[in-house]
Amino acid sequence: MPLFEYVVKDVNGNDMSGIQEAENVQALISAFRQKNYTVVKVNEAKKGAFSSRLKVKKKRRRIKLDDIVVFTRQFATMIEAGVPLVQSLDILAEQMDNPSFQNAIRDMYSHVKGGMNFSDSLENHKKIFSTLYISMIRAGEISGQLNEILDRLATYLEKSASLQKKVKAALVYPIVVTLIAIGITVFMLTFVIPKFAEIFASLDAKLPGPTALLIIVSNTVRSNLLFFIIAVSICGFIFNRYISTKKGRLWFDKKLLSLPVFGPLFMKVAMSKFTRTLSTLLKSGVPIITSFEIVSKTVGNRLIELVLFDVMEALKEGKGIASTLTQKQVFPPMVVRMIGIGEESGEIERMLSKIADFYDEQVDVAITGLTSMIEPLIIVFLGAVIGTIVVCMFLPIFTITQAIK
Repeated sequence: MPLFEYVVKDVNGNDMSGIQEAENVQALISAFRQKNYTVVKVNEAKKGAFSSRLKVKKKRRRIKLDDIVVFTRQFATMIEAGVPLVQSLDILAEQMDNPSFQNAIRDMYSHVKGGMNFSDSLENHKKIFSTLYISMIRAGEISGQLNEILDRLATYLEKSASLQKKVKAALVYPIVVTLIAIGITVFMLTFVIPKFAEIFASLDAKLPGPTALLIIVSNTVRSNLLFFIIAVSICGFIFNRYISTKKGRLWFDKKLLSLPVFGPLFMKVAMSKFTRTLSTLLKSGVPIITSFEIVSKTVGNRLIELVLFDVMEALKEGKGIASTLTQKQVFPPMVVRMIGIGEESGEIERMLSKIADFYDEQVDVAITGLTSMIEPLIIVFLGAVIGTIVVCMFLPIFTITQAIK
């Protein structure tokens, strides 16, 4: 379909512009009029103009989780204070800094003001709001407890964002330091050691074994550096393509959970995310089978996703959650037993919430311990690498000095 550039005014008189596909000009104008927009200009877009506008559009559409957290918390506060839904959306649209998110909120405002349910207006922005978000809002509308659901959703998103930041911080630190260590080592092998090698060659002296080996390594790295970079890039590309497949992702996620140091951390994060999400959905009135379907897509691990899918199928057959998890032998025994107790007592939401709180604390402890353990290990590693290179370079100097004496 052809592309059209448009300029319209919304119901509040605010200017809106962009590029949109349509069968023809009349069809696009009719679509705008159905939304009560005033059409200012509609022209067929040129290809060059479209590509440049599209790049800008893509840049402005990057909406972070923090933006959604702030929006939800402010929204929940206003609804709790008795501000009408439509007016709340209008206020939030005005104060939103992100232009892309602002346009989305204005679009939702227009639809809700026109009589559409808030959850249905969210369906038009699935790239921003997850299935979990939309399902909880819909459950809140049906139960008449939208204010409580929004507050619960805001709390859930805040804890999820906090957990995500902690895990990123724990992983970024060792990765950055390791890359710096590799960079320093490569720099010394390609620039520093060759200078020493030239000096030793001019002295025409027999080099100690470690020094001669280091110079050979340096020459190999220098002459094949480009090949190494290309080979690593190709391997990285192939690996990325492989883990993008279902089979590759399952293999990779299994390996992550079995890593000696990071594996337990990833399992704790997955358990925290699973129990927190499921508890929030069930408390909000989302049906249990629908809840498991949503959780399986948001847990972030393919192996656990398949287990949760099997639990969902077992629930359809009338089986219990704990019994199915016991058969799979993937989840920690404590989680399975506490879920079983929750099923028997009829308080599974409360039990899931307690498990989530427990694993949140465990993640904090694990990250603190991991950081304190990794720091000295990296220092020792850097000291060993740099120290070995320095010793190997100065060995010939000591040898020559002794020979002169």
